[in-house]
Amino acid sequence: MCLAEVRWLDLQDVIDSRGRLTAVEGGVHVSFPIARVFYVHQVQPGVDRGGHAHQETDQMAVAVHGALKIDVSDGVETRTYYLERPDRGLYLPRMIFTRLYDFSPGAVCLVFASTPYDRSKSIRTWGDYLARRGLPWKAELGANRQS
Repeated sequence: MCLAEVRWLDLQDVIDSRGRLTAVEGGVHVSFPIARVFYVHQVQPGVDRGGHAHQETDQMAVAVHGALKIDVSDGVETRTYYLERPDRGLYLPRMIFTRLYDFSPGAVCLVFASTPYDRSKSIRTWGDYLARRGLPWKAELGANRQS
C-alpha cells in the first residue's frame, strides 16, 4: 500500500512483418491471477475517471491506443504516470488512490484486475481514503491540477 509498489511492467510484445501482438498472462506479466478485464474509452475532454482506491484489488492499466495520465497517491505522496505504450502496463496495487485523466482523442485504457468488481470494496472519496489510512486532511488528489 505504498507508492514504491507502483511500477511499470513490460509485456510480451512480438513484432514482425504481419504486425504486432502483445500478450498479458496472469502470473507471468502480472503477479496476480486475472479475474476481470475492462476498458475505459470515449472519455470526453476534461473528464476524469477513477477517483477511488480498491481495498482488495490489484490492477494493471495499459494504454492500448492513445495516451492518458494516471495520478497515484498513498495519501502522503502523489506521482503522475503517462501511459502511451501498448507494450507496457502500470501496476496499481490495492489501497492506492488513482485518478485517470487527460485522455487523448480515441484513447483506450485496458485494465486487468485481480478480483471481480465489488463497489462495496472500494473507497470512493479522498476524505474517506485519508481517514482509512489514518492520515490528516490535505487537498484532494488532482485538485490543483489544470487539464
